[in-house]
Amino acid sequence: MLKRSKAPAGTVVVLEHTSQVLKDNPWGDPHVRKLAVWLPPQYDDGASLRRFPVLYDMTGFTGSGLAHIAWKSFGNNIPERAARLIYEQKMGPAIFVLPDCFTALGGNQYINSSAVGNYADYLTRELIPFVDRELRTLASREHRGCFGKSSGGYGAMMHAMRHAQYWGAIADHSGDALFDFCYFSDWPRTLNELDRYRKRRRAPGRIDVLRDERNVAAGIDDGRVRRFLDHVWGKDKLGDGEVHALMNVAMAATYDPDPKTPLGFRLPFNLETGELIPARWRRWQGNDPVNLVGSSRRNLRSMRGIYIDCGWRDQYHLHYGARLLSKRLAQHGITHVYEEFDDNHSSIDYRMDVSLPYLYRALKP
Repeated sequence: MLKRSKAPAGTVVVLEHTSQVLKDNPWGDPHVRKLAVWLPPQYDDGASLRRFPVLYDMTGFTGSGLAHIAWKSFGNNIPERAARLIYEQKMGPAIFVLPDCFTALGGNQYINSSAVGNYADYLTRELIPFVDRELRTLASREHRGCFGKSSGGYGAMMHAMRHAQYWGAIADHSGDALFDFCYFSDWPRTLNELDRYRKRRRAPGRIDVLRDERNVAAGIDDGRVRRFLDHVWGKDKLGDGEVHALMNVAMAATYDPDPKTPLGFRLPFNLETGELIPARWRRWQGNDPVNLVGSSRRNLRSMRGIYIDCGWRDQYHLHYGARLLSKRLAQHGITHVYEEFDDNHSSIDYRMDVSLPYLYRALKP
C-alpha cells in the first residue's frame, strides 16, 4: 500500500472485438476477444476534441493484456504506472491498449504463422483500425508505439522491423534474441519432457536407434508432442519443465510452420538422438532479430524511437542477444537507446518507468 500513488486513476474500459483474422485459427482459440484499454484522466477533462498518442502493450509468453490491468502486489499494474508517471510529469497523457493474444500453446510471438495464427495481422489490420475508430487517438504511426517484455519485447522489435508503417516507436524489454543462446540450450530439457510421451516406452537393454529415429529425423512429430499437449491442456497446474517444453513447442509452431505435417509445424531437433536438424534451425534463425537488422534497416531507421534494455543476469541469456542486437543496430547507423540493469528476467515491470516516458517523448504531438 505504501507504493499506491495519489494520481488520478484514469479509466479502464474493456471492449469486445470480433476478429476475422483469428477466425478458424489452427487451435480453435477464440476469435471474439476482450480488449482492455486505459484512458488517461485527461481523456474526459472537458476538452472533447483532444486526441492522444497510443501505446500497445505486448505481454510476455503465457500472458494476456487483461492480466496487466489486474491488482498487483508491491508494485503497479499498467494503468497505475501510467497514471503515476503522468501525475509525476515524467510523461504526458496517452491511451494504453492491452490486447489478448493468448493461444492454446501458451502465447505467441506477435508474428504471422499458419500453425499458430496471424497475430501480426490481428494487431495491425484489425485492432489498430478498431481502436482508432472507437477512441480519440492520434491515428497515425507517428503517434503510435508498442512495448513489451520477453516475447512481447520480441514482438515489439519484430513489428519495428516488419511493420514500420504502423508504429513510430517501440520499447523492447529483455526480448528474445540470439536464438542459439536463449532457445538452443533449453531444448535438451524439452526433449526429456517430450520423451515421457513416447509411444513405445523405454526399457533397459538393447535398442535400435536407427529404427526408433525413423519417424522423427525430419522434425515431424511422431505423436509424442500431441500427447504432451493433450496432457498439459488437461492439467490444473503445469510444472516448470512442462511450461518450458510448451514454450519451445510454441516457438517451433511460430518459426517453422509446415501445413503438410500432422501438427502443422516441424521441430528443430531429432526427438530420439537430440541432433540438430540444420534445415529446420535455419527457419528459426530467419526469425532471430540479430539476423534481421540489415534487411530491415530502412524500417528501423524510420522509427522515431527504439529502446532496448536487459538485465545482465537474465536466466535465458538474453543480455547477450540484446548486446548483439544493439551492436548490429549501431553498425547499420540505426539510432537507438540500449540500457542494462542489475537484475534477471523476472519481475522487471519497474523498467517501464524508463521506457514509457521515452516512448511518449518520441510520439508526442
